Order: sequence, then structure tokens, then C-alpha cells
Amino acid sequence: MNIHLTKSQIGLDGVPAAETVLSHVDGERGELIIAGEHVGRLAALSSFEGVTARLWNGASKTTLTEANVRSHLGVARERAFARLPDLLPATRGMGIIDGFRAAVAGLRAEHGLEHEATIVGAFPVIAGALVRRAKGLEPVAPDPDVSHAADTLRMLHGRSPATREITALDAYLVTASDHGMNASTFAARVVASTQADLFAAVTAGYCALTGPLHGGAPEPVLEMLDAIGSRERIQSWVDAALARGERMMGFGHRVYRVRDPRADVLKTAVEALASNGTDLPFAGEVEAYIRSALRRKNPERPLETNVEFFTAILLDSLAIPRQAFTPIFAVARAAGWTAHAREQQRTGRLIRPSSSYVGAMPEA
Repeated sequence: MNIHLTKSQIGLDGVPAAETVLSHVDGERGELIIAGEHVGRLAALSSFEGVTARLWNGASKTTLTEANVRSHLGVARERAFARLPDLLPATRGMGIIDGFRAAVAGLRAEHGLEHEATIVGAFPVIAGALVRRAKGLEPVAPDPDVSHAADTLRMLHGRSPATREITALDAYLVTASDHGMNASTFAARVVASTQADLFAAVTAGYCALTGPLHGGAPEPVLEMLDAIGSRERIQSWVDAALARGERMMGFGHRVYRVRDPRADVLKTAVEALASNGTDLPFAGEVEAYIRSALRRKNPERPLETNVEFFTAILLDSLAIPRQAFTPIFAVARAAGWTAHAREQQRTGRLIRPSSSYVGAMPEA
């Protein structure tokens, strides 16, 4: 007998696939907890190295400190830079997003380094090299003595970043480091559940991230802001777009039924960058009007601001090219992917869901 599933069942909404100590998303309350702490508090009090230590300790029952992780990642960035001559040839003729995928697929275990550090350390090195190549420039060698956020910006721009820039990117890396059983994390865990290594798992995670329904939304936010253009056009542009049934980029989320808690964290980070030339008042007015228009359109369940809206503004204000947004997302999420893959290998089992067959049956 054919059994037809509901839309939610087909998308596995609300179906637990693993037990985890790494992160928890409460869509009804608008809450994100990463390794035992609310995301807002983590972004205010911890660095990317600190949250990475928490994630890796939870996954593998280690006792790494923030300083340990900072040291490991510094060494890993240096070793990844030395391997660029081996990694970059596979990316010839590709854009930044596809080239990043090809280079990540070429990563492998290195003597004396944990796989987690090798992966997380390599990601900003690869991203920086691809961004600079697109500009006709040579890669910038990493500095193992600075933070992951600071070195990421150094390798992208070829200069020492300002403190406010480092602080803003670090807040983003912390905020985007993990987010429950999202599509890319689930992909990484499925691969890890086969006992494939972490390199295969994170490659799968990145491939999932490149889809526009997951990691590809920040760039369209900027395209929307570009199309609106000025404060005088906000109301007319938004009203016309909604009348045509168009989606407001940066609003609504598959899980959150209220405001995405990460949006406020990144809004605070963007405010600190306002002196960088970021027109936050304009973006803030756009956000406020779209929220009010969406409440009028659907007062029972209006769409709220999600993380992509302020991610777009933050990364753009840091002069990160739009084609590099997805790889920079991966720089942050690599901490979560590696932790989830390791946790799956340690505590889980082969992930093998069933399907509901709705095709033709053979005659008796």
C-alpha cells in the first residue's frame, strides 16, 4: 500500500536523527544554544577559538582551552599555506565558490595535526588565496600568532585589519559556528556515520552549504538593498514586491517562528562597524519597514528577520566579495561540522532512513 507523506514528513521536520551536546535550536522561543551557552552571550564573551574549543571538547571529551585551539589553528594555517601549490591547480577555471569546493576536497590528514585543526585551519587560507587570485594577486602567508578572525582578514585583504573589523568578523564566526541539525551539518553527519573520515564529511557539508536554500542567501539581501537604492524608495519598492508575491530576502526561517536570535547578535556587530561607511540607518529602515509590511500581510505568523540580513551587511562592510560569502560561512561552520562528524563517529550509528514508495506496484 502506498502511503503519502505530508510536506513536513518529507522534509523530516521535527524528526530527531541524533543526540548531541553541541547545539540546540528552539524555533518557537527564538533561542540558539551552542555548547551550553546562549549565542548572544558567546558572541559577547568568547572568541571563535573559544567556541571551537567548547564544540570539540563536547564532541570528543577532550579538555582543550581557547589558547590550545588558537595555537593548533595557527600551525594548521601555516601548513595549509605550504600545501596551496598542491590544492590550487584543481581549482583552475573555477569561481571562488566552486574553487573552494575543489580545494577542500583535496585536503588530507597531516602528520602531527588533528584532523579537526587541519580542516578549520585550512579553510581561511583557501578562501583568502581564491579571493586574491580573482583579483590577480598572490596569496598572503598566514600569521600563526594572531587570531583566526584577524588572520582571515589579513589573508583576504593583504593588510592588518582594524580592531573593530576583527571584532566584527569574530562575532560572525562565533555566531555561525553551529546551528543544530541544519542541512549541511546533517550531510556531514550522514557521511561521518559511514565511518568515512572528517575530510569527506566536511566536503559533503560544504556541498550542501552552496545551495541557495541554505548558505546562498546573504548575496540576494545585498541585491535587494541595491534595488531599493534610497530611503525614499523603501515603501514603494517593498509594497510592489510583496504585491507581486516576491520573497523578502533575509526574512523568514525554516525553524524559527520568531526573530532569529543571531540577527540581533550580528546587528550589534554591524553597529560597531558603522564608522566603516556602512549605512546602517538605511538598512535598519529597510528591515523595520519590511517587518511591518510582513506583519500586515500575515498577522497570524509574520516572517521575522533572519541571520542572512545582517550577515550580508556585515560581510559587505568588511569588503569581503559577495562570491566569497559562502566560503566565509564555511570558515565559521567548519568548527561545527568537524565537531558533529566526530560526535557522530563516537556516539552514533549508520544513518539510514527509509522512504515511502509511491510508484507503480507490479501486478499480482
